[in-house]
Amino acid sequence: MRVEHKIEVPSSASQRLGGEFELAIRENKKLAFPFEQSNKSRFYGKIRYWWCWFVASVMLLVVGLPSLLFLWLINRRLWLYPIALWGAETWLKLCGAKVKVIGLENLDANEQYVFISNHRSYLDTAALFRYAGKRIGLVAKKELLKAPVLGQGMGFVNVIAIDRSNPEKARQSMEKARKVMENGFSFGVFAEGTRALPGELLPFKKGAFHLALQTGKRIIPVAFKNTDLMMGKRSSVMHPGTIEMNLMPPIETEKRDVMELLVETRRAIANQLNAKR
Repeated sequence: MRVEHKIEVPSSASQRLGGEFELAIRENKKLAFPFEQSNKSRFYGKIRYWWCWFVASVMLLVVGLPSLLFLWLINRRLWLYPIALWGAETWLKLCGAKVKVIGLENLDANEQYVFISNHRSYLDTAALFRYAGKRIGLVAKKELLKAPVLGQGMGFVNVIAIDRSNPEKARQSMEKARKVMENGFSFGVFAEGTRALPGELLPFKKGAFHLALQTGKRIIPVAFKNTDLMMGKRSSVMHPGTIEMNLMPPIETEKRDVMELLVETRRAIANQLNAKR
């Protein structure tokens, strides 16, 4: 029987790097941060939740499908990229989500990065894709390939599906990501591999750190705040609000090993998540 370890993080920011918290980061264990449920109406939250998916469906059918067919016919797949950026921004706005990006000054205009982020909501994916400040590809779960229009369009904009249950296929997916970066793109990876429950930070997978080492690109740790309050996993609600997307200073990858990079990146994200909102 698998025993899951979870460390409760103290609410005091001054204690955030002390004791069990630091040990949990180094041992790559689950962390649980102080979390308060939204006091907004769940009834209206559920209506807005289904509105968000209705909007996504209409956008995919009315804009996505014709664009896919046309660009496939003229063999200009990457021309879908600006349309996808517009789609991500428009979807977030229509869902009632504003995005506050902190740390764009940490990016060099002439450099590519591996963006490694926490993941608490579907909102994170659209926000990272649109607001990272770079042309960016993403790693997504293989289940998205089954989604009509969305699944077919993923390859047009360098969103790569990964099957984490199959190590060989997962390795092949990361190899595709490496080739995308060779063509001038940065890459974004949600290192937990799935959405965490509200207030949690799950153990990190190692694939993103292998990608950074193989490409020699520096890592940008990304911490998303508030998305679990707005549209958290298993909540089936969507509340309007402001997504806080923190881009932290780059982490050097030269002459480093995977676990060293994992711990440093995870510490940066955990520290930011535990900071006062």
